[in-house]
Amino acid sequence: MSNLKNHLFAVEAFFKSSVVLAFAVPKEELEAYIPPCLELDTYQDKWAFVALATVQTTNLRPKGFPSFLGNDFFLIGIRVFVRYKDIKGRSLRGLYILKSITNKKKMEFLGNIFTHYNYSTTDIGKFYKGDIRTLYSKKSKFSITINDGADEPDLPVGSPFETWKEAKKFSGPLPFTYTYNEKDKSVLIIEGVRKNWKPIPLEIADYEFSFLSDLNITNAVLANAFEVKEVPYYWKKGRLERWG
Repeated sequence: MSNLKNHLFAVEAFFKSSVVLAFAVPKEELEAYIPPCLELDTYQDKWAFVALATVQTTNLRPKGFPSFLGNDFFLIGIRVFVRYKDIKGRSLRGLYILKSITNKKKMEFLGNIFTHYNYSTTDIGKFYKGDIRTLYSKKSKFSITINDGADEPDLPVGSPFETWKEAKKFSGPLPFTYTYNEKDKSVLIIEGVRKNWKPIPLEIADYEFSFLSDLNITNAVLANAFEVKEVPYYWKKGRLERWG
């Protein structure tokens, strides 16, 4: 049964919207949260990054299946920006997932059969008032308030980046996602393929969530926020490499 979690088939979906907030954290605070096969993807050799990504998907299904067999889900992921040196010696940028949340029990059930992402379920809603948009969860005490009326948003106060061009390098998602199996020292690599990927800077008016305090991270600052819309996306079948 454990082999079922290794992404045995490709999966495709359509991203109606993906909002990602990246937080800069002194690298020493994040080192304990990644496995030994990975290293932190850092900026100025000082800052590491943990991101909260919200993704509204439609028609999620095994690749090649007709779209009407797909399902619509809202997904939230907590991920760390990392690098992995593969068996060919390439340093590949990617993500290591700490937590996955969805709004439907069906996604939790199937996700926990076919992935290692440990899905849980919560309520997820949206609220609009003029140019202000809020994504929230009452159960998970989570909210992001976005000012869609800001034509040229400034970088968040305290961000280590000087320009949005620099910040875009840590906008996510990155091409690869990694899972490490301590028992047999294997690394599962899942590659994502996307089209029409055009991250748009966002102005975050307010946010509230507990994941940083849950991780005992105390020195995080909001580094950037981006959104992409209308993106065809698919994940390739997973591949395994031995490490160490």
